[in-house]
Amino acid sequence: MEVAALAYSVITSGDPRKWVRFAEDVAGFSTQDLPGGVALRIDERAGRLFIVPGERDGYFASGWEVRTEQQFTQALAVLDARGVAYTQSTKEERALRHVIAMVWFYDPSGNRHELCYGYVSSFAPFCSRHGVRFVTGDLGYGHAVLPAPVIGETRSFLMDVLGLGLSDFMIHRPEGEGGPEMRIDFMHCANGRHHSLALFEGEVPSGCVHLMVEVASIDEVGHAYDRMLKAGARLMATLGRHTNDHMISFYVETPGGFALEYGCGGRVVDWNHHTVFESTSASLWGHDFSVGFGADERAKLAEAA
Repeated sequence: MEVAALAYSVITSGDPRKWVRFAEDVAGFSTQDLPGGVALRIDERAGRLFIVPGERDGYFASGWEVRTEQQFTQALAVLDARGVAYTQSTKEERALRHVIAMVWFYDPSGNRHELCYGYVSSFAPFCSRHGVRFVTGDLGYGHAVLPAPVIGETRSFLMDVLGLGLSDFMIHRPEGEGGPEMRIDFMHCANGRHHSLALFEGEVPSGCVHLMVEVASIDEVGHAYDRMLKAGARLMATLGRHTNDHMISFYVETPGGFALEYGCGGRVVDWNHHTVFESTSASLWGHDFSVGFGADERAKLAEAA
């Protein structure tokens, strides 16, 4: 099995209207109320992020798509052969996500993955009130960074079961050289987006480190930055350019308790001419994470003291 793309994400919220305001005022998405939740649109599909009511704010599931019914049948055969316990979706779950078929299962770190084929859409044109154009199509909607306390086992599971490939990795040392090490694995689907998933070796209370959406130009990144400031949303990392995927982006806190990376210019990779590498820096320039992520760590240390 080799999944084609990251099709969607599902997020739980105690107050979905907070997501509507964030989506429309900051991110430049459009929104639509649906039975069972709210769809956030960034292209011709019915939704790429689906917000469902819940007792807690946080990440719920990642939706991975294959292109055809035959591929979906083959994928289920792979799950059976690997002894992966999976659950058939309900009619209501499929209706909310606007997919033709779907099953779900957990990886060794407890992240929920939904495997689907096909999508359902009226093909009503996407219209951002801010005129934003997002980069999606065959590349999927963006990427997700998920917690993976047992990262080696989780990485192997996703490569074996979903057919993800390793793009590159980093060793994060939050306390500097000589301190504890936390690995980050960047993984790709059967498309050219540099990574559709990254695994962070650690626990994350919200269930997600960040999601990423890509826009068509640096000007659209700048306009979103201005909207963030106007809305009073919290900056999590300053503008910068990543070493591995070359994305120029900033990070803003979402109502889900995790960040949204908002960027442009990501690499499209020919995997037949790519060698896995370890990068020793997260960014070529910028991306001061201490303004948001680092502030959270300082607060935790203060509470512990």
